[in-house]
This record gives sequence, C-alpha cells and structure tokens, in this order.
Amino acid sequence: MVSPVLELQLREHLNNLPPSQQRQVLDFARALAASRPRGVAGRDLLPLAGAIAADDLATISQAVADCEEVDAHGW
Repeated sequence: MVSPVLELQLREHLNNLPPSQQRQVLDFARALAASRPRGVAGRDLLPLAGAIAADDLATISQAVADCEEVDAHGW
C-alpha cells in the first residue's frame, strides 16, 4: 500500500512531466514490479532439510557433475 504522502509526491512529480516521461515512469514501475523475486523464502524450506536420503543426494550430485563435462569430440 502506498503511503498518502508518497502518493501525493508522486502525483505532483508526474503532473510536471510531459506524457512521454510519464509513460517512462509507468514502464519503470512495471519493470520494478516484474523484477521482484517470486517463490518461497528459504526459511520456509527449512522443514524440508534432510528430507532427501544421503545416497540419493550423492546420485544427484554425480548426475549434475556429469552434465558439466564437455566432450568436444562427442558431436
């Protein structure tokens, strides 16, 4: 929620800008809103710690490591 004082200040500044710059402000605000991280906070995932068996984690780690290797002549 926007504070009333901040909203008033924004309106004052926007009213002093030409329409093209007002559009730039709108585009910037939309870009800021879109760039906010989405998902779950790490602290909410803590209850899942230890849910994957150690041998499964080793298998996953090896699979990832294998994907990182590049065989330049394998094509």
